[in-house]
Amino acid sequence: MKWLLSSLLLVILAAWSSPGAENARVLIVTGMDHPAHLWRQTAPALKAILEQNNRLEVRIVDDPHFLDSAALKTYRAVVLHFQNWETPGPGSAARENLRRFVAEGGGLVSVHFACGAWHGEWPEFENIVGRVWHGQGPGRSQHDPRGKFTVRIVDRSHPAVAGLEDFETDDELYTCLTGNAPIHLLAEATSKVDRREHPMAFVRQYEKGRVFLTTLGHDVRAMTNSPVARLLEQGCAWAAGR
Repeated sequence: MKWLLSSLLLVILAAWSSPGAENARVLIVTGMDHPAHLWRQTAPALKAILEQNNRLEVRIVDDPHFLDSAALKTYRAVVLHFQNWETPGPGSAARENLRRFVAEGGGLVSVHFACGAWHGEWPEFENIVGRVWHGQGPGRSQHDPRGKFTVRIVDRSHPAVAGLEDFETDDELYTCLTGNAPIHLLAEATSKVDRREHPMAFVRQYEKGRVFLTTLGHDVRAMTNSPVARLLEQGCAWAAGR
């Protein structure tokens, strides 16, 4: 009996000490955005949401140019929480560093307007995240007017949406995403303007890396809506391998 108990204890200790059991370090990259998005409010809210998962250790950096740092390799996932529509984004070194990070197995999360990062500057970004913000143009709308709509869960078997049912949220319903890379759709919603269905959350594989993108989370109120917060936390944990 003592031998059996000792053996079980060794198995438990081995599981906790294995690399897969370690907490995942997550980096939220923010600090550059459109005036309509108040990152000084939303970034701390997003950090608090992600830290509800005790397997995630979250840090915020408010300079997107940090993406060219070798320290990126010390994180399991990077959360993009900025957009540079009117300001040049981090340059070629940062872009290649981030691309290599994901290609070699790092997780990448894009929240709300971050799908417009490097707008018109970096074509490979569209291939990495799968869909990007199209931008303004004649007769083209970026999203429905802010308001309530229903988000439908498409694949309840995926860990990023585990336990979620269709839910109502008060947010911006993005209608402007473009891209042709294969994606695995998790959630969608119907626009009240164009009557079409649009992706609200999806995942994809980029080489060895996991990518999770959601267009939800315009502000603190939208982000902290309980099912949206759960989607953000679980999507990030999935991208980080946790």
